[in-house]
Amino acid sequence: MPFKPNYNQQRAERNRAKEQKKLEKKQRRESNAKEPDSEGEGDSAPTETETI
Repeated sequence: MPFKPNYNQQRAERNRAKEQKKLEKKQRRESNAKEPDSEGEGDSAPTETETI
């Protein structure tokens, strides 16, 4: 056995991976939540000045 296992380091790596995954999931939820709202508001419809 070349090295003694470092359980605290392994645990910290797992926790970092969990936090990263949570942040990515949160960002996906926020981006998915914004898309339907922006489409339903009707603000994207062209105005009279834009059509000229």
